[in-house]
Amino acid sequence: MNKADELQLMIEDISEQRGVFKPEAYLFALEALELAMQKQETPKHITGEDLLDDIRQLGSERYGPMAPDVFNSWGVRNTLDFGRIVFHLVDRDLLRKRDEDSLTDFLDKFDFDEAFSLKVFKGQA
Repeated sequence: MNKADELQLMIEDISEQRGVFKPEAYLFALEALELAMQKQETPKHITGEDLLDDIRQLGSERYGPMAPDVFNSWGVRNTLDFGRIVFHLVDRDLLRKRDEDSLTDFLDKFDFDEAFSLKVFKGQA
C-alpha cells in the first residue's frame, strides 16, 4: 500500500471515529495546509489564521459561491470546525502543534456566507 492510500485510510478512520466531519473535510484542510507551506520562502510554522486564509482561497478557487454548501455537506459549518479538524489530525500525529496553538486560533475568523458570496466573485466586495 502506498502512502496516499495509507493516508486515505487514516483519514477515513478519523472521520468514522469522530463521527463529525466527512473525510473530504480532512483532506481539504491538509491540501490547504500544503498550499500554505508551498507559499513560504523558508519553512516555518503555519498558524491557524494562516491556514484559514488558504482554506478561504482554495475554497474560493475550487467551489466559488458554493463553498459554504460544500463545507456544510462535509459537516463544516464555521472556521472553528476547521480548527477541530486540525486538532483531530494532531491527535492522530498527522500534524504537529506548538504549545501556543489553540482551537481559539480558529474561532470566528470569517463567515462562510460572506467570504464566498456572489458579491465577492462579481468584484463587489
